[in-house]
Amino acid sequence: MKTKTDATLAAAEEAHAQRDPERAEMIKTARLFKSSWLELAEALTKIRRSATWKRWGFETFEQYTKLELHLRPETVDKLTGSFSFLQKRAPEVLARDGIASPIPSYQAVDFLRRAEESEDATPDVVQQLTRKVLADGAPLSAVSREYKDVVFPISETDRAARDMATLKAAASRLRDLLPETKSVPKKLANETSAALERLLEALESKAHVAA
Repeated sequence: MKTKTDATLAAAEEAHAQRDPERAEMIKTARLFKSSWLELAEALTKIRRSATWKRWGFETFEQYTKLELHLRPETVDKLTGSFSFLQKRAPEVLARDGIASPIPSYQAVDFLRRAEESEDATPDVVQQLTRKVLADGAPLSAVSREYKDVVFPISETDRAARDMATLKAAASRLRDLLPETKSVPKKLANETSAALERLLEALESKAHVAA
């Protein structure tokens, strides 16, 4: 089953196939990028450098990638940034076939790229992270879980604000679900809802004091 975006891209690819093969090929590459992100990243890098998107009637590169390729700006930045990083730091990765040798995800490569730029990342940590991402092909979830707090530490104030926001969201969600559920006795649901209301009021009050 095709997604709506995939169907839109496929139709656009077909529409431009005869009149502008380069444009059609770019759309095709975007459509297939989840299984071949290196090809898309390389194509995006070339298109941005050559400004071919101007010939296609777009005012900016960002407008082109968003409207025609249905890519978010942050995704484009991660793709092109990760590709450029590999070109400079590990060009051998670009020659891998993805079968005999793993191709790391662009998200994991982007994490490694930003870690190298972080003042909090020691050479030893960067070396470990490089091995996990480029040699072992570790996914973003794994390297982020192990290294995020080390290479991108946050202040106690920011951590407290983040934890409070998470707690408020969870409490609000549970409070809203309780009146509709039949999984717990109504009395217990009412008591829990009341306790959650008090918790949310206390969190809100604390937030105002902190502000």
